[in-house]
Amino acid sequence: MLAMYSGQIGSFSSRDLLLFFIMWELELIPVYLLLSMWGGKKRLYSATKFILYTAGGSVFLLLGVLGIGLYGSNEPILNFETSANQSYPVALEIIFYIGFFLAFAVKSPIIPLHTWLPDTHGEAHYSTCMLLAGILLKMGAYGLVRINMELLPHAHSIFSPWLVIVGTMQIIYAASTSSGQRNLKKRIAYSSVSHMGFIIIGIGSITDTGLNGAVLQIISHGFLGAALFFLAGTTYDRIRLVYLDEMGGIAIPMPKIFTMFSIFSMASLALPGMSGFVSELIVFFGIITSQKYLLMPKIFNYFCNGNWNDINSYLFIIYVTPDLFVLISIFLPVIGIGIYPDFVLSLSVDKVEAILSNFFIDSFHE
Repeated sequence: MLAMYSGQIGSFSSRDLLLFFIMWELELIPVYLLLSMWGGKKRLYSATKFILYTAGGSVFLLLGVLGIGLYGSNEPILNFETSANQSYPVALEIIFYIGFFLAFAVKSPIIPLHTWLPDTHGEAHYSTCMLLAGILLKMGAYGLVRINMELLPHAHSIFSPWLVIVGTMQIIYAASTSSGQRNLKKRIAYSSVSHMGFIIIGIGSITDTGLNGAVLQIISHGFLGAALFFLAGTTYDRIRLVYLDEMGGIAIPMPKIFTMFSIFSMASLALPGMSGFVSELIVFFGIITSQKYLLMPKIFNYFCNGNWNDINSYLFIIYVTPDLFVLISIFLPVIGIGIYPDFVLSLSVDKVEAILSNFFIDSFHE
């Protein structure tokens, strides 16, 4: 776990593309070992599927890093700040963008490259599930913001409408699939895929509000996903059941776990006053106020004039024991962010404005 933490922290803190790639790959090995050594009966299958998907995506990441580093210079330029000021031909920038997107789409995950996640969560030990949901998935979203959005702004402005569409499809598809799962951990896993769709929409909105909402959703879902998997694991430790149709009546023998499960489920459902509600609401306002999509004027036009045709094509936007100590430690920031989201937004607003300064709204209409 310490080796995995090292790779994850290195990925988030690296200021060099090559170091980012090395740290990105470093965390794969300990995750594979955690999956293959501890888990359910099909843990080797899920671990192999995980490593094949992520290693395959890493090939595109390596090609993109080498392409950016070697373009237009005899010496490799891999520094993030230097690369952010580099301009590329549009066709080449699109190729770079697609390569990086495929790598990050596997890790996020984004449909249809998400199929490794339910199998992995279904077989992994709950402590590994907490790390996967809380940190690992967020590496893909971080890569989309740090590289695709910041280093390749023109290509991002071209692909951003598709990101919004894919994010919306992901929310609907994963949420619908989640409700049909018998395995509790797989149900939570599909819920995580659905929530990542809000992050994709926020990134595709190209607005301060939308991107800040995506960052807030990254943090919020990190807490909520980890808490739900922890509760699923502690429940399994006590009753040795993981299928929902066999778990009826656990509220009586385990009232504290039932209460916390209900609270975090409501938070994941975006109950007002919780972090999930604030982050998803900010993403929603970001997309409807985006000058790129002009949804707000069309919404006002629809409500004021009743002209259905003006808005019909835009309706794709859907809207104290050790166990208790851990749960309360996760619950406090969930409530804190829900009540006072500016605590987190104040940390990201300057960087968000710096990233969006590369985008020129006038160029979107060309």
